[in-house]
Amino acid sequence: MEEERIISARVRSEDDLQENTLRPRTFDDYIGQNKLKENLKLFIKAARERGDSLDHVLLYGPPGLGKTTLSQIIAAELGVNLRATSGPAIERPGDLAAILTNLSPYDVLFIDEIHRLNRTVEEILYPAMEDFALDIIIGKGPAARSLRLDLPHFTLIGATTRAGALSPPLRDRFGVVARLDYYNEEELKEIICRSARILQVEISDDGALTIARSSRGTPRVANRLLKRVRDFAQVKANNIIDGKVAKAALNMLEVDELGLDETDRRLLRTMVEKFGGGPVGLETLAAAVSEETETIEDVYEPYLMQIGFLQRTPRGRVITPLACRHLGLAFGQDGGQNRLW
Repeated sequence: MEEERIISARVRSEDDLQENTLRPRTFDDYIGQNKLKENLKLFIKAARERGDSLDHVLLYGPPGLGKTTLSQIIAAELGVNLRATSGPAIERPGDLAAILTNLSPYDVLFIDEIHRLNRTVEEILYPAMEDFALDIIIGKGPAARSLRLDLPHFTLIGATTRAGALSPPLRDRFGVVARLDYYNEEELKEIICRSARILQVEISDDGALTIARSSRGTPRVANRLLKRVRDFAQVKANNIIDGKVAKAALNMLEVDELGLDETDRRLLRTMVEKFGGGPVGLETLAAAVSEETETIEDVYEPYLMQIGFLQRTPRGRVITPLACRHLGLAFGQDGGQNRLW
């Protein structure tokens, strides 16, 4: 299951306390996403000088990159309150109306997974975002009438992993649309060193870099791995993390130097050993590894394609020579079936 994988970028129950402790509070503490940070600083400064609310902000990108953290920093930099909720939690238009009418002037409303908003709820947002007003229908049938309530100026920050799933009318109402990208090794190393200081664990540069390389470009995964390596170091290495200790801990967790776990490797090996490396259809592959097609498509494949181990073609999924070398399989090895290429 995705929730059980230590290299999953999705939020797990153990992450709540960890992220509250390690989460940056200011732009100065927030590492990476430098261009986005500079733009947001400028927009926030301009809004404060005008005495106006910040334009609505849409943050999109893979999970675990810091969208929630950025929303909290934006609210702190604006000096206003943050009201946080999520798309699935707002079930009825009345739920959203209650939230909007309780906002103070210039507050920030953060909606995570905004692409999962109910369509009827979403329509309430249109006049709220554009005109800072709320249209309410009172009564039923011929006696029904519309009442417009004025709302205080506020900033909506929406976060999503699937920007394409947002309806165009909603997406067009965001003044600032920003994508968060995966982090490089040096940025992750810096994040790990900062987290280690907060957790009061001693870590060397090569230890931090070893963990960074296995973090799949994602700070959430980096911090989760750091905590597990810290446990290993506490018991077996006098609470000191160097490159050797980090590598031993990651081997124990079955996470390799590219951040692949046993599930990733099993998927790739199945493609080689049972299907000659592909092309193989998604449903056939899902049946072979006993996973749902949606799980393979949304969870496993994006990172494997990002590092060049997997390709999606019109005929199906195809493994690459790079993946074969990483797995230690001879290119073209197929157990007597069709050749890889």
